[in-house]
Amino acid sequence: MGPKVAVIYYSQTGITHDQARAVGQGAEETGAEVRVRRVRELAPEQQIAANEAWARHREETQDIPEATQEDLEWADAVVFGTPTRFGLPAAPLKLFIDQMGGLWAQGKLANKIAASFTSAGTEHGGQETTILALNNTFYHWGAIIVPPGYLDPVQFEAGNPYGASHTSNNGHTPPDAVALGSAHFLGRRVAEIAAKIRVTEPVPVSG
Repeated sequence: MGPKVAVIYYSQTGITHDQARAVGQGAEETGAEVRVRRVRELAPEQQIAANEAWARHREETQDIPEATQEDLEWADAVVFGTPTRFGLPAAPLKLFIDQMGGLWAQGKLANKIAASFTSAGTEHGGQETTILALNNTFYHWGAIIVPPGYLDPVQFEAGNPYGASHTSNNGHTPPDAVALGSAHFLGRRVAEIAAKIRVTEPVPVSG
């Protein structure tokens, strides 16, 4: 039986959602069992309704299950996805992460395979800093970070060895074949490593 991979993401208008689907597809093609889950939206209804693309994306993805603590506990590998917010992960994903202290204390996040992906409005808009910020979470978990590196030809086109990323031209440019190919490769690589390193017992935090 293949590893269990949770792809947990936040997307406002659909760009990071498209990346999440590509990550999930890459993992599935290795034989992994995959859950693609969105985190709960935090913005007020009035703000969402005022942005046509935001409102439309929420409507189109309402059937995608929301991420829960159980998804993290279930997974052998976790891949987080988020647009950048001033070079950092978006608040909805950060809130989800902040609620996982109980799992962390029980050692149920240790030794999981971990990776991340992001999108930003401009070329230097925070892709790398957002991924590195998410890595700080993985360090605290005692997770095993698996970057894409330059281990596939698409990575030389995508240009980001830290994780999958995309430049959206401030939301006007959806992920192209290169961005989706990089996300697909990240999902495949995570699943392949997770198949070799499986968590069997929790590692409780000792204080």
